[in-house]
Amino acid sequence: MTDYDLLKSQLVALLDGETDALASASNFVALLYNSLDDVNWLGIYVLRGEELVLGPFQGKPACVHIAMGDGVCGTAAGSLETQRVEDVHAFPGHIACDADSRSELVVPLVVNSELVGVLDIDSPSLARFSEADQEGIEDICRTFCELQRARKGFI
Repeated sequence: MTDYDLLKSQLVALLDGETDALASASNFVALLYNSLDDVNWLGIYVLRGEELVLGPFQGKPACVHIAMGDGVCGTAAGSLETQRVEDVHAFPGHIACDADSRSELVVPLVVNSELVGVLDIDSPSLARFSEADQEGIEDICRTFCELQRARKGFI
């Protein structure tokens, strides 16, 4: 089981004093990817106009553009609600960037009350993400977004 409090402390220490938003986002993604078990893709999609565009990630090459409301990421962004999907193949309109992905957790990233993107985590296992995982990742995302407030722009 992941110790999300420890992971959050590591994130704060890792980003302490960093002023570059892209570097911070890249290290955020790398920290999570290397700390979570049974994950095959993890990254940020950044809001650009009316679509999500691929940002820093770890894993296989991915879809570059996702329309708001499309797939799990677009649904999370459009609703501003986390999407925890036990079986992505049962999710209406799922966008299959990596055929190995079976479950997904997508958390909206909100800075200064505005959506800036989403954190997307994929697993090759069905029902990989528990309610505790969702709560832990949402807390870490809130911390990341709070740290981003001090930086100019977002990625």
